[in-house]
Amino acid sequence: MTAVRTCPGLYCGRTNIDGVWSDCGACPRGFRTNASSYCVECEDEPTLYDGLYLGFMVLLPMVLHWTFIDMVAVGKGTKNILIQHLCAFVEVASGTLAALLVLPPTGSIALHVCSPKALSDWYTLLHNPQPDYKETLHCTQEAVYPLYTVVLLIYAFSLLMTISVRPWLLTWDSSNPGKKAIYCALYFYPILVLIHTVAAGLIYCSFPYIIIIISMMTSASHFSIKGEQSAPALLMSSLTNPRNLIILLGHWLVHAYGIISLTGFKELWYLSLVPAPALFYILTAQFTDPMKIHSD
Repeated sequence: MTAVRTCPGLYCGRTNIDGVWSDCGACPRGFRTNASSYCVECEDEPTLYDGLYLGFMVLLPMVLHWTFIDMVAVGKGTKNILIQHLCAFVEVASGTLAALLVLPPTGSIALHVCSPKALSDWYTLLHNPQPDYKETLHCTQEAVYPLYTVVLLIYAFSLLMTISVRPWLLTWDSSNPGKKAIYCALYFYPILVLIHTVAAGLIYCSFPYIIIIISMMTSASHFSIKGEQSAPALLMSSLTNPRNLIILLGHWLVHAYGIISLTGFKELWYLSLVPAPALFYILTAQFTDPMKIHSD
């Protein structure tokens, strides 16, 4: 490889075109610059952390689907709710599969990536150099290819599946009260896209903490809506009511996912703490019950 002059900035590079190096600029899609300012192809395999990040971004719409389905269809029959939950899972799973298949290598679910090395890799737009404080050299590119665009593709295909499959389900079963859940999806998908567009790098760096914090907050919220706040009543309602048991186990699975994302299978004993937030609430709820405080 012929030595060439390095380019200014963090993400400007030169592309080899028929043996001739181009001027400094943005690398083509699927490439990123190295320390010598050469544009090299993204050929790394996703790390465990990369895979867990993508899993988190896929879980977001799926959990939102299930939450809104449960909200609009509560009390309308377990069968209808389970059918819609299964349909939402198929929609998001098929959208994810379609996104993976269309990205290189096309037709395979394997991904070739450029793993992020710094937070700035997600925001190359903010790092265009200005040599000698004159003309700005535009080198904006996807330095984390394809971790940025694959999420947008997943959301696009999943939304397409939702508006294609769910109406047929509701037409087939007219008693199924799930129309409002579709409307909710039409709102939260654009919101997820906007959040990802602006804060993808911040989410990538902090998603394990986001998972753990949100799982603890939603677990406490689930218990707080119970009328009887005594420890035996909370424990029995969680174990004897199938819906409450499924919600509790779901929170534990999400909490375990956050712990694994944070530790990377290196400190598995932390998984023993998964039930801790639920047990802490059950054991201490009687001391913080607002009705009991006011009566005293």
